[in-house]
Amino acid sequence: MANIALFGPEQQGKISYLGEMHHGHKKYTRLLGSLGICLLIGALASFATQTSVQSWYPTLAKPAITPPDAWFGPIWTVLYILMGISAGIVWSRGFHHLWVKTALYHFGIQLLLNGSWSLVFFGLREPVWALAIISSLVVLLILTIKWFRVVSKTAAWLLVPYLVWILFAAYLNLRIVQLN
Repeated sequence: MANIALFGPEQQGKISYLGEMHHGHKKYTRLLGSLGICLLIGALASFATQTSVQSWYPTLAKPAITPPDAWFGPIWTVLYILMGISAGIVWSRGFHHLWVKTALYHFGIQLLLNGSWSLVFFGLREPVWALAIISSLVVLLILTIKWFRVVSKTAAWLLVPYLVWILFAAYLNLRIVQLN
């Protein structure tokens, strides 16, 4: 007696393809969601800084290596995009995995600290408190990279430019506290 399959090879391929399409759709949705969240935090942080960037920030004594103000917007935009892609890669692995949840919880908390830093430094004009926040952010970002690496090495590497920039920003914040 011959084996009878319910679906021929071409139908089985279509079913598999449809399943992959559905899974691929979830990945893109999660990637776009992550990008959207990161860019939203960036936009809110930018909104919080606008008044102080034009009035208070120029009056501060700053270290000689402080980049021109025009650099900050483009640099932060690129970093928020990298952060969104990185988080999207991790999220696309499935939120039901404990290590994905752990990585994304760390990411979410560091993202809140990121937004809080802008609010405290520029909005409240409190560089000392901002230094405490950015110091915590550095530690949490290192832990986030560690957890992202468990899920995806690519996702972890995408956060390295952000870590370098945050370390530089922490240095600038420290020097502003010391100089003012």
